[in-house]
Amino acid sequence: MGIKAYKRGWHHTKTRGKESTITCSFCGRKVPKYKTFPVMKGFSITDPLLRKELGNRDRRELTLLSTKMHACPACARHRNIVRKKR
Repeated sequence: MGIKAYKRGWHHTKTRGKESTITCSFCGRKVPKYKTFPVMKGFSITDPLLRKELGNRDRRELTLLSTKMHACPACARHRNIVRKKR
């Protein structure tokens, strides 16, 4: 028997009936929600000249298009969202 590649860190404490499924944002595979890894993707303005033009705004206001994506365990390992435990 080999060592598990990663540990999810979540276990069911009681029966919950049918789990809701979510499609992986990277490969399109349907996975139960408790097995997915949430990833926040967004676009922020980092150019100092452009930031100066927009004025003294809060850094959170300059972040645009932030979305929550879900990765299946295979994509999370492939994209280094989750690393192997040593």
